Formats: sequence, structure tokens, C-alpha cells
Amino acid sequence: MGLNILIVEDEKKIAELLRDYLEGAGYTVVLKERGDQVIPHVKGRVPDLILLDIMLPGMDGMEVCRQIRRFSNVPVIMITARVEEIDRLMGLEFGADDYICKPFSPREVVARVKAVLRRTHPVEEEKRLTLGSIVLDEGKRLVTIKEQKLRLTPIEFGLLKALMAHPDRIFTRGELARSVSGYEFEGYERTIDSHIKNLRKKISDQLPDQQIIATVYGFGYKLDFPSGEDS
Repeated sequence: MGLNILIVEDEKKIAELLRDYLEGAGYTVVLKERGDQVIPHVKGRVPDLILLDIMLPGMDGMEVCRQIRRFSNVPVIMITARVEEIDRLMGLEFGADDYICKPFSPREVVARVKAVLRRTHPVEEEKRLTLGSIVLDEGKRLVTIKEQKLRLTPIEFGLLKALMAHPDRIFTRGELARSVSGYEFEGYERTIDSHIKNLRKKISDQLPDQQIIATVYGFGYKLDFPSGEDS
């Protein structure tokens, strides 16, 4: 497979267990124990995905993720022993693509990694979706608005792709969760709101007078694109 995974975990047994399972699945794995080691490593050699613990010496995982998002869209899966919902949502608002709670099954981690990498390394033919001034190029993993590049996380890209592919459809949170992750469970559905919030903000930076993604109360989300918007 040849894809590179960076595991940032200060508990040696957990890090080595994850490494063994991921290497068994065909990935190349690098281990780091401290949060302050991550940024220099990623800037020197961008991995295909990062498994990032929240509680780390040197720099906590939230701050590591926030700094990474300043210069890279590399997928990040947070690992946390905290169960409070606010911690999970904070991780996603800082730019994480998914989270896993300890204790976890190593097989579940491998499945999550594969699901995220399927989104970021598509093997299907290139597709191009256009809606007004928004252009989504699936082959290049690129979204532009009025020819200005939009920096999106893999999940934000997947949400926009699902909505643009069916502009007249109302999606439930569960349907959006399945469309971007390939699986669905209750905790993940609740994070869709955070990703939609972040996606809306990024779009509004380019289209400040338009609310492109509408909330359908009691159901979910749909595109609400002005029919007369110029390309």
C-alpha cells in the first residue's frame, strides 16, 4: 500500500500495538512520543494520516492539530481517554477529521484509518462538480470559489461533495455521516454539525452575503444556492 501513518502517542505499549496492526495492514508507520516533535516532522515529510493523542508531553494534541491546520490538510484522527462531548467536539473544531476513544479495538482503528484514507486517496475516475461559482474537482481534491482555492479538511470536502452531487436533496446527519466516512454511529452523527459549521464559515469568507448550506430543522441539511448567482 505504501501509505505513511504518523502515530503520536506517549504510552509506549499503545503506540507499539497500533504500529503492529497498521503495519500488518500494509502501512508504513512512524512513532513520535511528544507533541512538540510533530510540526517539524510534518513540515519535513508530510504523512498520509496522523493518529494523534490529546494528552501529550511538550504540546497537547489540540494545539498540535491547530498548528498543523495552518499549513496542511493532512487527515488527523484524534485519540482521547476523555469522554466528555465537549472534548470530542473541540477536537473536530480544531481541524481533526475523526476521533477514537480509549479503550479501543486496534481493528477499529485500522478500519477508521482505511475509511479516512479512502476519502483522501480516491481511486475512482476524476469528477468535477460545478454550482454557480463553486467548483469541486474530486480528482485533484480541490474546491475553488470564484477561482480562489478553498482549504478544506477531508471531511469538509466530503460533505460539500455529497451536497453538490445532489443539490435538491435534503440529507439527514446520518446520511451525511455515511457519505463521508462509510460508517455511522450516534457519536459521529453529532459531530456533523461541527463540520457543517466550519464548512459554512469557509464558504462565507468567499461568498459573505450568501448562506449556501441551509439547515432543515428537525431533519438535516441541504444546499440553498441562489439560482441567479453568477459563475
